[in-house]
Amino acid sequence: MGGLSLAEAVRCVREALEGGDPVAALSVVESTPPAPLPGTRLCVWADRHTGTLGDANLDEAAVRIAREALRGGRPGTHALAAGPLSCQVYVETHAAPPELVIVGAGHVARPLCRIGSLLGFRVRVLDDRPEFATRERFPEADEVRRADFSAPLEGVRVGPRTCLVLVTRGHRYDFEVLRDLLRAETLPAYVGMIGSRRRTRAALASLAADGVPAERLAAVHAPIGLDIGAETPEEIAVAIAAELVLARNGGSGQPLRDRERVAERWVRPP
Repeated sequence: MGGLSLAEAVRCVREALEGGDPVAALSVVESTPPAPLPGTRLCVWADRHTGTLGDANLDEAAVRIAREALRGGRPGTHALAAGPLSCQVYVETHAAPPELVIVGAGHVARPLCRIGSLLGFRVRVLDDRPEFATRERFPEADEVRRADFSAPLEGVRVGPRTCLVLVTRGHRYDFEVLRDLLRAETLPAYVGMIGSRRRTRAALASLAADGVPAERLAAVHAPIGLDIGAETPEEIAVAIAAELVLARNGGSGQPLRDRERVAERWVRPP
């Protein structure tokens, strides 16, 4: 197989943007014979690639650079060389935006939808009550769906870039959603459940009795959110959003003042 056509490369990128595996698209932008001609393309995923630059060693170098970009490295123009062959390639990465699925459309869901949209999530809201699952209540959402809470995630793709927040009105619904999620082959990037300590304990104990392994239960953020003393729906949404950012980007979750101790270390009294 030779280099990919433009149409083939576009198809790979489109699949990634629609929720498939993130992909790095690489194309030759400058070369001298006998190196591959400008416009030669290949696409690279974390576990595979398609297309070729016409030389196994050149392909190996290209795949290595592309996968570094997928891991958060530098996209843009790179020089490739393999024996007498050398060229300049341009690498760009493509991935679907992270998705926030909010199960439950009550008071906390409304501000959480707004904040999630601001944070760059593709937000989807699910509820079984037609008067709650409306576009008027969630204008920032990408999708608002009336769902059957006996199978609320039916037709919803949950993958490694999905964050799922359970803010339903009942323990039974949380249990059913969590049971299906934790039995799936791939866990979402984040799953959190709102509720008191008693409600959380009851849900997790029921799941353990139902055969869900302890290591899977440990992946559930419950009770949900960071401890900031939140009381109002808006404050609770901020606490949840802060934990979502923490899960996505990493960090300690402690106040920067306490971590850096600038005043204590560097500021001396006159």
